[in-house]
Amino acid sequence: MGPSCTEPLPVNTPRQISAAALQQRLLAGEAIQLVDVREDGELALARIAHPVVHLPLSRFQDWGPTLNARLPRDRPVAVLCHAGIRSWQFGCWLIEQQGYGDVWNLQGGIEAWSIEVDPTVPRY
Repeated sequence: MGPSCTEPLPVNTPRQISAAALQQRLLAGEAIQLVDVREDGELALARIAHPVVHLPLSRFQDWGPTLNARLPRDRPVAVLCHAGIRSWQFGCWLIEQQGYGDVWNLQGGIEAWSIEVDPTVPRY
């Protein structure tokens, strides 16, 4: 028997955050680590005005062994991609497989960032 509609959502999933809410937290100086899981070409095409840890999913073999050095566990992590799907999957993996605690997923990804926060970031 599968889960019923009355059961709570699993705790091992990232929390959703809107682009506007994430921007407010960043501008307030919160020490949030931004992880961008898009490919090189996507990052070159549409980059936000905040530093990111670039961990393209297709190159996991390159950065996987150094994840702990690249992404300290003592700060919250917000994951982003183009539309919010890959980042959600990566956020789940960070929590379930790597034991990260405070993980957020940018709802709607860079597309939402372009619409809600910074229209100079190209949409694609």
